[in-house]
Amino acid sequence: MRLMCMLPCEKEVEKVVLGVLILLVLSGTCLSENISASFVFGDSLFDVGNNNYISSLAKANLPPNGIDFGIPSGRFTNGRTVLDILGPELGLMEYTPPYLAPTTVGPVILKGVNYASGGSGILNETGNIFVGRINLDAQLDNFANTRQDIILRIGESAAQDLFKRALFSVNMGSNDFLDNYLTPVLSKSERELVSPEEFVGDLIQRYKGQLKRLHDMGARKILVPNVGPIGCIPYSRDINSSLVGKDECVALPNYLANFFNKQLRGLLQDLNNSLEESTFVYADGNRIAGDILRNFKSYGFEVADSACCRLAGEHGGRVPCGPPSNDAAQYHGNTTRPPASAR
Repeated sequence: MRLMCMLPCEKEVEKVVLGVLILLVLSGTCLSENISASFVFGDSLFDVGNNNYISSLAKANLPPNGIDFGIPSGRFTNGRTVLDILGPELGLMEYTPPYLAPTTVGPVILKGVNYASGGSGILNETGNIFVGRINLDAQLDNFANTRQDIILRIGESAAQDLFKRALFSVNMGSNDFLDNYLTPVLSKSERELVSPEEFVGDLIQRYKGQLKRLHDMGARKILVPNVGPIGCIPYSRDINSSLVGKDECVALPNYLANFFNKQLRGLLQDLNNSLEESTFVYADGNRIAGDILRNFKSYGFEVADSACCRLAGEHGGRVPCGPPSNDAAQYHGNTTRPPASAR
């Protein structure tokens, strides 16, 4: 979700983190019991640099990305991700490193690994427009490699205990709509053949198999955020500008997100009931983002319908963030930069 990036941006992420912590407590995930590690799967909302190491059009290794982080690190944000901030609250004092970084080897992997990739999705074909990306099936394959490395390093029994106490976070779905079913022109024929309800149903069935596979590999505490109000982001507003008013969100993307979220909640309840020792937590980021959009001034934002990085489009959403973005310079001198670790 790209709101107008101002000083309070990370403070709004902290609200999301607080919501996640509450959800973990209510779900029975004991936070006083130290989380052993953090394994992260997802798209650009969770990517911390994996796309730096692949040939992809989805890159965040140039400014103004990272202007509040100190450097552009590959995070698709001005500062830290939700999980960067959540980690220390769970006792994890270092940022979870990207899987593809050459330094993510040896004992480092015992504290967790981030497999997320900008442009990725539940479906393997999602994100074709970006060429390179690591979709969820491939991310799970990468975790299988890490899992085997951990077993070889500490033994199977200790590895199973580590996974049992670890937090697994999986954030997927937005790109399956934005960069697949809703892609301008390219997806028109698919929408004519497949109804929104059918597409969501297929998506949920695929997601079910992937989450079960993660459980089969030892994951027990699994945090699954839902899809945000994607019809309200600057990109959706700009590519559908002829269909909506200046201050309106786009109906179809939000309908898809809400329908998907309802199915996702039911799926996670079913998995909790059917899989041994499982705690799947449904994180309602859609509700939190919606609250920020409706009450943006109380959070310190000036506007709620303009991208952080503006280059093209009435809302600045037609072109991804990059050096030419004309809003980059105004933020310098007003940033709080976090240290190189999460301490």
